[in-house]
Amino acid sequence: MDKMYKVMAFWTGIFAVMFYLGGMNEVSLLFVANTGFFLLVGFLKLTERMYMYIFGAYLMVFFAGFSYYTTFLQLPGAGH
Repeated sequence: MDKMYKVMAFWTGIFAVMFYLGGMNEVSLLFVANTGFFLLVGFLKLTERMYMYIFGAYLMVFFAGFSYYTTFLQLPGAGH
C-alpha cells in the first residue's frame, strides 16, 4: 500500500509541474503540498488499515474544501 502513495506522489508532482507551466501558481503549490504529503506517508511503513484510514480522512478534507470553494468562493463564468 505504501507504493500506491508513492505513485500518487508521482502523479501529483506531474500535475504540479503542469499547473506551474500553465501559469496556475496557486494550484501548483497546492499540488506540491499534496506531493509532499503523499511522499511522507508513503515512507512511513504503516499497516494497510492505517493507510486506508489516512486516505479516507484525506478524501473527507478534500471534498469538504472543494465543495466549500465551489459553492461559496468560485465566481460563475470566471473563465477566459
